[in-house]
Amino acid sequence: MSRFLPPGASGDASLLLETRGIRAFGDGFVSVLLAAYLASVGLSDVRIGIVVTLTLLGSAGLALAVGLRAHAYPRRRLLQLVSLLMVATGLGFAAFSSFWALALVGLIGTLNPSGGDVSVFLPTEQALLPATAPDEQRTALFARYSLIGALVAAVGALCAGVPLWVGERFGASTTSSLRWAFGGYALLGVIVLVRYRRLSPAVERVGAPPPSALGDSRRMVYRLAALFSLDAFGGGFVITALLVLWLQRRYGLSIGVTGAVFFWAGVLSAFSALVAVRIARRIGLVRTMVFTHLPANGLLILAAFMPTAPSAVACLLARATLSQMDVPARTSYVMAVVSPAERPAAASITNVPRSLASALPPIAAGWMLGHSTFGWPLIIGGSMKITYDLLLLHQFSEVRPPEEG
Repeated sequence: MSRFLPPGASGDASLLLETRGIRAFGDGFVSVLLAAYLASVGLSDVRIGIVVTLTLLGSAGLALAVGLRAHAYPRRRLLQLVSLLMVATGLGFAAFSSFWALALVGLIGTLNPSGGDVSVFLPTEQALLPATAPDEQRTALFARYSLIGALVAAVGALCAGVPLWVGERFGASTTSSLRWAFGGYALLGVIVLVRYRRLSPAVERVGAPPPSALGDSRRMVYRLAALFSLDAFGGGFVITALLVLWLQRRYGLSIGVTGAVFFWAGVLSAFSALVAVRIARRIGLVRTMVFTHLPANGLLILAAFMPTAPSAVACLLARATLSQMDVPARTSYVMAVVSPAERPAAASITNVPRSLASALPPIAAGWMLGHSTFGWPLIIGGSMKITYDLLLLHQFSEVRPPEEG
């Protein structure tokens, strides 16, 4: 792992990238298995939807709560406690079959049905990372953090069929096989706990805790959170599941073909994070966010007008090479423009609303696709994201991180 780190990064950075990868594997793994497991224990479709929604809301709520209180607690202890919660979550899902018990575990646990990283770990890890590398290498470190999360989550999703395959070989039922899978999620929590125990005292806060989670940066953090939520709201119209549905309805693409398209889109998006580092060094973080995002959203809108499947897919793949370059730049920027004590709160306040803002648009997008195969969701989503880009450039182009002087 040390060779993968940017110059000047400490051993704590390596440990945090390792734990990110371990958690990403678990998130990708259980995000695919969760609905199947809930169905296997006899829950109705409506109750499955309720449990999935509660896990999403619970993860977001815990991330926000930890972010707002993390400034007052030792960071290593906090990470170890949430690792124990991860263990308890896996064991709870493996042990219980009733709706109410599973709903409760989903609400207070660490499970991520989206496969992303809106989790209770996020505010603390993102707050610790900037202190483990020089300012000029901060964006490179966050790029590696994003790359590991995306790639390992994809591997976890690919491995989701292993428990059932093993169960078939040993004559176990589907439910029993999936229970063991959640036991594996708990085991990953144990591994994360052990790795966190190796973090050095250097990650701890120096001096007395501040009186509040956010100080002088409060107004700026709220403005950023509002802008990021606008971006996420637009993104909710074009989540992968809806793009798959659009390609199938408009062009008749099979599940196998669309799966291959979005596999390569994911690979391109993951590795684009490393390219974003070089761009940011030349033009700055805010301009990197905007000037890579604008053409990506233009390609999204253009895809809606493509007459053939190959041309639409080409637009979507070209978009994938650009659309996620803003992720490491965005995280690095937020962590740079607030004080170290404010970082946990800033991480949670700018990330949690994004996940919640993306929850409602799929309903409207699904209604649109039910009435027309034209890509209205792509046009609306792309237009909203372009609006976000222009507002971000207008409001924050002169607010620069330390390394940009």
